[in-house]
Amino acid sequence: MNTATEAPHPAPTLLAADSWLVQDGRVRELDRHRDRFTAAVAEAGGPALSAVQAFWESEVRQLPAAGDWFPRAELTQEGTHAPRLGFRLRPAPSRTEEVRVWVPGRPDPRGVPRRKGPDLDVLGALREEAVAAGATEALLTTEDGLLLEGATTSLLWWEGDTLCAVDPSLPTLPGVTQDWALRRAGALGIPVGRRRCRLPDLAGLEVWCVNALHGIRPVTAWVGAGPGITPGPAPRSGPWRAAWAAAAQDLPHTRERGN
Repeated sequence: MNTATEAPHPAPTLLAADSWLVQDGRVRELDRHRDRFTAAVAEAGGPALSAVQAFWESEVRQLPAAGDWFPRAELTQEGTHAPRLGFRLRPAPSRTEEVRVWVPGRPDPRGVPRRKGPDLDVLGALREEAVAAGATEALLTTEDGLLLEGATTSLLWWEGDTLCAVDPSLPTLPGVTQDWALRRAGALGIPVGRRRCRLPDLAGLEVWCVNALHGIRPVTAWVGAGPGITPGPAPRSGPWRAAWAAAAQDLPHTRERGN
């Protein structure tokens, strides 16, 4: 009889992932989440485009028409096996309307900042540190302090009447919700700026952290930033949050059933 203890099976490596909020069969920017995931799978050496598209359509059709959900599409790899597509139907976490952001004082720890998935464990640990510090999000910066984004969010802010985002040449994740906001600004004739700046440059300004789960949330505190660096009031966030809520559309298969 073999009594040797078997080595634990290693967890699959997460190569790519994408998540979005579904509320009673309605979703925002689903096609853009699909496009971001498809691009990430291709970059990670996953299955062919046709297989990814068929997988996406099949899994989206299984999404419930009732309840709040935060599904995740994944590309994982076990050992030397070929990468595999997977899907998790997860209940949506609770959402908040404001955010306190922790300033770690050290640079972005990610290894693959432009692809969602490989660094989720690292970012999860960083966010746990943020919660321990009395915040709900963690700020990511370069070695020399240039702003990048939050651990789970993109950064937007207002300089007068201009809506600003981080310079896209910096190592940031392509943000679906951020892109929606910038497109909306353009449609409304609002100037859009792309900036390289540091946290003191945002002192007193209206700053938002945005993502698919929470939508648009104004920053109410920079935890650990030191004296003199505080966010300004956020009078624009309410109307923009309402616009984001109104942007929800029926899932494709529920639209088909209604025709």
